[in-house]
Amino acid sequence: MLVVSSREFREKQAEYMDMADNGEQIIVQRGKNKAYSITPITNDDIYFSKEMVEKLEKSLSQAKNGEVTKVTGKEALVEFLKDL
Repeated sequence: MLVVSSREFREKQAEYMDMADNGEQIIVQRGKNKAYSITPITNDDIYFSKEMVEKLEKSLSQAKNGEVTKVTGKEALVEFLKDL
């Protein structure tokens, strides 16, 4: 783990980001009581968590198996929503 000041981080951003890309844990210290972790993220991190992907896959499976509720018309939609 490497701890650097916010000033040092600003001066050498690319270097520290490259280190984070290579698995180094980078902590940026800002003042006495604030610190931030520099961590690379992937598209999966940005859009959906593992749990959300699992829920989506389950929902797709249910839809393929016909395990759905069909609602037609405004009144039917209102009644359906009341039951949730």
